[in-house]
Amino acid sequence: MEEVDHLAHERSKAQFDVESMKIVWAGSRHAYELSDRISRLVASDPAFRKDYRTTLSRKELFRNTLRKAAYAWKRIIELRLSEEEASKLRFYVDEPAFTDLHWGMFVPAIKGQGTDEQQKKWLPLAYKMQIIGCYAQTELGHGSNVQGLETTATFDPQSDEFIIHSPTLTSSKWWPGGLGKISTHAVVYARLITDGQDHGVHGFIVQLRSLDNHSPLPGITVGDIGMKFGNGAYNTMDNGVLRFDHVRIPRDQMLMRVSQVTREGKYMQSKVPRQLVYGTMVFVRQQIVADASCALSRAVCIATRYSAIRRQFGSQNGGLETQVIDYKTQQNRLFPLLASAYAFRFVGEWLNWLYRDVTQRLQANDFSTLPEAHACTAGLKSLTTSVTADGIEECRKLCGGHGYLCSSGLPELFAVYVPACTYEGDNVVLLLQVARFLIKTVSQLGSGKQPVGTTAYMGRVEHLMQCRCGVQSAEDWLNPSIILEAFEARAARMSVACANNISKFANPEEGFLELSADLVEAAIAHCQLIVISKFIEKLQQDIPGNGVKQQLEILCNIYALFLLHKQLGDFLSTGCITPKQASLANDQLRSLYSQVRPNAIALVDAFDYTDHFLGSVLGRYDGNVYPKLYEEAWKDPLNDSNVPVGFQEYIRPMLKQQLRTARL
Repeated sequence: MEEVDHLAHERSKAQFDVESMKIVWAGSRHAYELSDRISRLVASDPAFRKDYRTTLSRKELFRNTLRKAAYAWKRIIELRLSEEEASKLRFYVDEPAFTDLHWGMFVPAIKGQGTDEQQKKWLPLAYKMQIIGCYAQTELGHGSNVQGLETTATFDPQSDEFIIHSPTLTSSKWWPGGLGKISTHAVVYARLITDGQDHGVHGFIVQLRSLDNHSPLPGITVGDIGMKFGNGAYNTMDNGVLRFDHVRIPRDQMLMRVSQVTREGKYMQSKVPRQLVYGTMVFVRQQIVADASCALSRAVCIATRYSAIRRQFGSQNGGLETQVIDYKTQQNRLFPLLASAYAFRFVGEWLNWLYRDVTQRLQANDFSTLPEAHACTAGLKSLTTSVTADGIEECRKLCGGHGYLCSSGLPELFAVYVPACTYEGDNVVLLLQVARFLIKTVSQLGSGKQPVGTTAYMGRVEHLMQCRCGVQSAEDWLNPSIILEAFEARAARMSVACANNISKFANPEEGFLELSADLVEAAIAHCQLIVISKFIEKLQQDIPGNGVKQQLEILCNIYALFLLHKQLGDFLSTGCITPKQASLANDQLRSLYSQVRPNAIALVDAFDYTDHFLGSVLGRYDGNVYPKLYEEAWKDPLNDSNVPVGFQEYIRPMLKQQLRTARL
């Protein structure tokens, strides 16, 4: 039977070159071609099927994940894939697994914190997967407060060993992915103690399981922490619990690039600056921002395609009902999320540049931009993951009742994504770190020290505290310099107001705690400004492709004006704009929605996601939703028989009024 493209009419309306937009989204022609090739390689291989994942028991699900991970590694070796290609293959397999932590945390920790000798010893084993590692930092009692970790590593000068120990129940390592059942080794974070002195938290390479029979080594208690939120979802990952009972490791298994313990037990700093560890943190957080744009764009792709297929109400004289995507209420909820996906993509690209810039500076012993880079990546990790988690859930609601089905792909996408709001820094804690940096920046303004990077606008604080927005017509809101100044003025005024209020307290720390809710709002304002400014900077580049730049300009304006509308209280209370100007912004926003409408399907096609990767009946490329939904329903194990298991024991006695004699 010939396949029909139910969205062909929508695609024909596009006012831009979709192929060129795919390259812009991917970041370069090379990135697009590599991504496209690997995603199709995965999609065409039945070994990577995932449509039955949500109906499997935990044990079956986990075994299936192990099979896929082993098969993926086999294909990587057979096809001689580069590191970049292998990473993309794991991404498109689209299943959380122990390999994520091995490649994403264990290997970078050894690279970033191990000496040259340690790297020579451990990395070849890790690269060949002759050992499998995880990152054991978080404990039952401490997550965000890393300095509060309780696991100890006490040096024994007699044997030249560290004794790793879990002194309390709350010192149990809790949550590390890959730890529960698979990892053979871990980078364990513990309090370093020499000669009774506590030197704070350091990293140690510890073997957990035998390389022969995989059983835990003496003194080690390890297991899985149990089922997590959602069907399928993150339950493919063996998040673990780990306790140490006086486990001894050689002294040279402390990661010693930054600090070391000598044979005599003397603790000393190496010549390598401590700040180097921040480079790894910037790398991990920029990766999280890039992942946010991927997850949000997946949800938006599903919701946009389904909104164009679904029709409800509005039939005239027995004609077709109205496409749901044509309702302004749907557009007002959907199109800002589409714009956010593109905005996060571009700020992620910029963060990638920032990481390379910071790395070069660190190698040249230039630490001047580090505090700003650290604050900026912390804030953007928080902002993008929170918006993405909420955005996926909004996309589920935008798909009505069918969005609640596992076959829509949205419940599992949400369940897999939502822990990103907590791992690698709780989102509120991170915003408070940003706020601390902003207050410090404000306090130094009079000292002649010029703010740098994303806080450079604070250098114009006197102008920003008194400037008035010049908007007189709705079209004025399309001027990027007007948008930028409004967001700069809002961010500056909120930070200055917080700094002034803190200065009224005798103890600034007390003021910080008391005003923390306001400080979080100021940090959000600063982070939203960064995203908008990087989107505007992107548009100042040469962007090839017919109509591509115009579409991106529309999306940039939607992103900015929707935020202005949503955060209107900030803009009005700080006097950045007038109520009349706010009303004009709203008029312009409605007009922008109408401009995006004919291009909506083409804009999500530009993400270039295969149906396999999307994993959604509602988001199918061909829009053939209803027959496939019907087909999918019959695949559920409950439909294996007409009479369900349990009918004879429980329901029949009820129907026959024989419950008294039934064995319940």
